[in-house]
This record gives sequence, C-alpha cells and structure tokens, in this order.
Amino acid sequence: MRMQHGGAGSGRRNRLREPAHDRLFRNTVQKEGCDRKDEGMQITTRVFGEITIDDEKIIHFPSGIIGFPDLQDFALIHDEEKSTDTIHWMQSLQEPAFAMPVIDPLIVRPDYNPEVDDELLKNIGDLQPEELLVMVTVTVPKDIKQMSVNLKGPIVINAAQRLATQVIVEGDEYLVKFPIYDILNANKKKAGE
Repeated sequence: MRMQHGGAGSGRRNRLREPAHDRLFRNTVQKEGCDRKDEGMQITTRVFGEITIDDEKIIHFPSGIIGFPDLQDFALIHDEEKSTDTIHWMQSLQEPAFAMPVIDPLIVRPDYNPEVDDELLKNIGDLQPEELLVMVTVTVPKDIKQMSVNLKGPIVINAAQRLATQVIVEGDEYLVKFPIYDILNANKKKAGE
C-alpha cells in the first residue's frame, strides 16, 4: 500500500493505501524435515506440514509482532490447494506451530486508509509506494459467520528490504473486529465462483 506523506519534519504521518503485490508469496511444499539448505529453510508447520521457505521470502519483524515479541521471522504463504486467493498465512519460522491468517484490507474495506506516524515505521527502512505491502490479521471463530479482521493493527511490510512491523492505528475509525463473512461471500458471487 502506498504511503502518502502528510508533510515535512518529525511527527509526519502517512496514509496506507495501495493494493498489495505478491512478491513475497509462493513458498513451496516439500517432504523433508526441519533443516536449512541452500535453497531455503525447511520447517514442519501445523497448518501446511513440511514446507520450504525461500530465503528471499523471509520477512523480519525487528520488534516481533504484538503479543509475540520473540517471534521475529515469518514468511507469507498462500495455500493454493486449501484456500482462495484472498486469505494468506503469516507463518512463524521460530515457532512452526504459529501461523496467522492474513488478508489485504482493501479486499474487505476498499476505503481502508489509516494514518500512521513515521516514528512507528522507522525500524523497517525507507518505504517506497511500490514496495509497500499491508496485511491485516483474520480471526476465524467456530461460527465462521463471525469471521473478522483487525483493521486497528495492520502489518506493514517493506517488501524490498523484507522488514515488517505491526502498528496500532489511532482513533476509532477502524475496528479490531471488523466483520467480513458477508463481504467475502458477496465478493465471491461477484467473481462468479
């Protein structure tokens, strides 16, 4: 998502806006144990089983993610066999049992455009609009109709440097539990699936 700079000087705020690209997706499934090889890192995950994560697709969170500061290395995974093109997974490399479903927020809220202080983004390098990827976490409870996304805590990724951070958006415009079940169904019908 593009960051539209909101002025000069310290304390500058940015808006997160453009659709994400998939430069960091498409890790491959392998049938081997959990060790490191030249082509990538092999891990056994709870969600995907044994997979290989390409080294150039590893995303580092210098401060970890909210609630899990020790989990700092992740990969974005798209499961072509089990899911749609909509929901992806943020797979931890330190804790193979930990994977979060994530989605491009513009799929469920086309006007998603929160302001974020530059200070919150400084640890992920210089952000260029074409290298910015924003995802939000998905919660899928037992009653799937209660599925929601956290628009209040987006994950901001600098795809060029493979650095990321999760931030908290100020104000009350965006919800922690924004319902998406009906939106995803409507989008699916529009696409003719």
